[in-house]
Amino acid sequence: MTGSRRAGAATEGRIDLASFDGDGVAVVFGAGGGIGGALVEAIRAAGRFEHVVALGRGTSPSIDLLDEASLEKASAFAAGKGDLRLVIDATGFLHDRHQGPEKSWRQLDPVKLARSFALNAIGPALIMKHALPRLPRSGKAVFATLSARVGSIGDNRLGGWYGYRASKAALNQLVRTAAVELARRSPNALCVALHPGTVATLLSTPFAAVGLEVHPPADAARHLLTVVDRLAADASGGFFDWRGQPVPW
Repeated sequence: MTGSRRAGAATEGRIDLASFDGDGVAVVFGAGGGIGGALVEAIRAAGRFEHVVALGRGTSPSIDLLDEASLEKASAFAAGKGDLRLVIDATGFLHDRHQGPEKSWRQLDPVKLARSFALNAIGPALIMKHALPRLPRSGKAVFATLSARVGSIGDNRLGGWYGYRASKAALNQLVRTAAVELARRSPNALCVALHPGTVATLLSTPFAAVGLEVHPPADAARHLLTVVDRLAADASGGFFDWRGQPVPW
């Protein structure tokens, strides 16, 4: 699809990723998470790429979003297997035992805010730094990072979740900016942000509202890959949801 067209939701079954050349490498950063693991499985099932590289804290090489050297090493490792045709950053941080989403400005804490930005914006930006120059100069290639609708400034009507919202908004701007530079080098490549919807993972399950549509990770992976498969080069720099619909900045 182009930047103005909209992809439909993925149908049941395997995604073939036919818009990509039948060679090269697909890489998933954050493969140890629920969505990341499902993406690895779905990409492998498609059989489109020569190699599918899963990267996470427990892989070899391992990655740490707070350690740029690990991201550079992992990117070089993947590129050593062939042209990087599909790179998906499926990392993300919302809460752990140390912190959770802020409900009010009274809960704002500089250390916790900095951590949210480090994991949701700076880490992905460093993945872009080391992955985007390794995308091929010709033919379709995609870098996609998982953002979130709550990172949309135009769509923010409920407030709260300061650190998560702001760090994802920063990620969106980084994607948009990187896409401009990428177009000068690789005119058929894309750099996009994707909203996966609410997915039944450890990240989102404690905060899923009653009655909200929640997707199993396998369904979320099919939805996202369907969107990626339908994106054309003029969609680069965009922010799309799991249906392929543009999300307001």
